[in-house]
Amino acid sequence: MKPFGQDFEFARALGLQMVERGDGHCIMAIDIDPERHFSPQGAAHGGVAYSLADTAMGGALTSMLADDQWCATLEIKFNYHVRVGEGRLTCEAKVLHRGKRVANIDARLYQDGRIVSSANGNFAIFAAPHARQA
Repeated sequence: MKPFGQDFEFARALGLQMVERGDGHCIMAIDIDPERHFSPQGAAHGGVAYSLADTAMGGALTSMLADDQWCATLEIKFNYHVRVGEGRLTCEAKVLHRGKRVANIDARLYQDGRIVSSANGNFAIFAAPHARQA
């Protein structure tokens, strides 16, 4: 399985943490800090949850890809169910179907033992730029 997140500065800047990854699934988390992640309305900005889900979904898929393959988000349908406050937010992502060029991935986000958001997305699978040149 290829490494994930070691050189992903965006994930580090947000504070995303890899918990577990392999065989088409990925669990990631973030500790929501009001000073870093809250919107003016006093809850975590929706982009934080979306970024966590998108990154975990990519992690789930890349755990199934060959070293010469990459993936990219095509589209994600994201549902916000309840407010996300301070504390640990966890995302569990799972590849539902992997084709040759597109994969469908499901994600659920939890805080304090309850589901707060859900997502389903399609990701493109393609040859890594270095693989195309070889």
